[in-house]
Amino acid sequence: MKPNISNNLVWHHATVTRERRETLNGHRSVMLWFTGLSGAGKSTLAHAVEEHLHQNGCRTFTFDGDNVRHGLCSDLGFSPQDRVENIRRVGEMAKLFLEAGVIALTAFISPFRADREKVRSLVPHGEFLEIYCSCSLEICEGRDIKGLYKRARAGEIKNFTGISSPYEVPQDPDLVVDTGGLSLEASVTKVVQLLRERGVIETDGIDQ
Repeated sequence: MKPNISNNLVWHHATVTRERRETLNGHRSVMLWFTGLSGAGKSTLAHAVEEHLHQNGCRTFTFDGDNVRHGLCSDLGFSPQDRVENIRRVGEMAKLFLEAGVIALTAFISPFRADREKVRSLVPHGEFLEIYCSCSLEICEGRDIKGLYKRARAGEIKNFTGISSPYEVPQDPDLVVDTGGLSLEASVTKVVQLLRERGVIETDGIDQ
């Protein structure tokens, strides 16, 4: 249920617009939404893409799933309802960064298609780029960087995506990156190429 909003609230239109910020930055702002299983390499890829863009003069910020849960979403658990709210908050925050003229990168499992589509609906068409980090459960579980799969298999973690909670694979993502097989460098190249193709960054402005 949507909360009541006071009739006394009026949206304030700033004189410094998103378009002016984008012109100053020399690139468009966009939301890159990295989704996939735990251990699929979402955070690794997002931060590597950000590093590449930053070194080439782009204004960027990465929202990492674990980091956000230390602050903005520290009051949320991992129930289906809390997962929905977690993604809603992140989507609204990333939308503000788009207004700031920033390339906003997010790395969240975001297991439910409906939640990802709600975030997509927050921004104009083409400004939400869904990047599916495709990696088999076997590879993700084999990496088990944080030991989470082992604990989930032992029943110590409830509602764990891929084990006791479903992951809904994107049906029509803007990009699929085989993070289970491609090198990190090759994966970054695919994402940067997508940004060029969509006109977010200039072809000649970013190193090949």
